[in-house]
Amino acid sequence: MGKLIYEGSVKVDFDDRTLAHLQLVIGNKLRRGEPFHFTWRDDASIGDGRTTVWVHPGCALVYKFYGSRKPQLNPAWIDALAYTANSQTGLYLVPEPAQAGELVPEHEIP
Repeated sequence: MGKLIYEGSVKVDFDDRTLAHLQLVIGNKLRRGEPFHFTWRDDASIGDGRTTVWVHPGCALVYKFYGSRKPQLNPAWIDALAYTANSQTGLYLVPEPAQAGELVPEHEIP
């Protein structure tokens, strides 16, 4: 289980594989200077609502992975997440789509 920490105070748990996909999509948006909203469902232990943060090039983000191995990435999931990030609603988690081939190691994603 990994953790995304936004501005040092907002912390949310994601499994390492999900977090790796989010890191790539968020990094690509920020590298292009494109701010966006990121929304996720909160765990029932903290109210079962949702949280939205404004992600911009100046915000502090920490990706804490608890596993030592880099997860393989699914290009179809990256595309699906990037699609939401580029929409008016902003980035939110969507179910991982089926992939047409093998998973692509992170270092091979353009």
